[in-house]
Amino acid sequence: MKKNEKYKQDGVNIQEGDSFSAFAKRVCESTYKNSHFVYVKDMTEGNFRGPRGFQLKALPKGCIQTIAPDGIGTKVVLIDAAQTYENAARDVFAMTAMDITRWGGLPLVFSSVLDVSTLGEKEDLTNDAARKVIWGMKATAVETNTVVISGETAELGLCVHSENPNANLKFNWSGFMVGVYHPKKMILGNTLEPGQIIMALKENGFRSNGISSVRKAFKMHYGEKWWANPKAKKDLNAACTSSILYDRFFANLNGWFRTRYKPLMPIHLIVHLSGGAFQSKFAEDILFRKNFSATIDNLYDAPEIMQKCAKWRGMTEEECYSTWNGGQGAIVVIEKKDERLFIDTAILYGLQAKKCGEITFSKRSGSAVHIESKFGTGKTITFKPKEK
Repeated sequence: MKKNEKYKQDGVNIQEGDSFSAFAKRVCESTYKNSHFVYVKDMTEGNFRGPRGFQLKALPKGCIQTIAPDGIGTKVVLIDAAQTYENAARDVFAMTAMDITRWGGLPLVFSSVLDVSTLGEKEDLTNDAARKVIWGMKATAVETNTVVISGETAELGLCVHSENPNANLKFNWSGFMVGVYHPKKMILGNTLEPGQIIMALKENGFRSNGISSVRKAFKMHYGEKWWANPKAKKDLNAACTSSILYDRFFANLNGWFRTRYKPLMPIHLIVHLSGGAFQSKFAEDILFRKNFSATIDNLYDAPEIMQKCAKWRGMTEEECYSTWNGGQGAIVVIEKKDERLFIDTAILYGLQAKKCGEITFSKRSGSAVHIESKFGTGKTITFKPKEK
């Protein structure tokens, strides 16, 4: 019997695990010079298990470090069904980096944990899929000016499951982003005032939020084995649209890449429309705490696949805007005079932006967020503070 043959029979292929880890290290190495704020010290001496570390440099005095952990949840099931493995990195970067960016910070260094049921054998469908997941980090790190310092991959057998028993790759993927904040660059909503405008940044898909409802919608429309239904292929590809990355755009607006770190314009609030979307992330977390209201009457249309899933699942428009982003991955509060500059700068980063609303204040009637729905009816929906 070959060395470690029994361990392999029990679900852990040490030989392929080592080969995979060496491959992942090479992907990491390709990102080491992505940021002039990060110096990587590689002390591995050719050993993929060897030590490596990093130092932050050329940053304004007074920066403090932060860490943002997150993952892509059950979107992994959709990714496997559509076989869009190389795009998965955009989702995990979006979920981690934006938890720093939205407060005015700068994401810099990424690390992740990839849990799989099995890595399979070299060059089989499972192994190829797992390598595509890791390979996707290279281009995503370039796009975000971040460094991938390290990671971990583990074969966990039945501990990593999927509702699709025949999935090529059963996996979970999460990670964390290291970044910095600066006291003079924080964007906390403390400078909000009535009359400031709300800008929407277009998003073409679900990002990594509300995917449990997406999967349920597919099941209700395409049947118990929706992932294997050939009629679902087009919609699956649409549902797997990878996240748009806004981080470099926001970092530039906030002055991180500019001379003397001077912001291009004042930003009063950035809301990442992730879990809880408009109701939680915008209304409850920020506006209602500060006794403000907002009227939002010019959002982007909800993507077609989002409208389909809402219909299949039987969701109300209120539920849609408290679960999904509705066609904008982030909203931003700025001064009216900066509207054109905001839109033109977004274009430079390949993004689409437009004014979608305004901050208001009404002490008499209390705080509320009024949204003109773009899920087909044009109905106005209202979120108000929960009764205590």
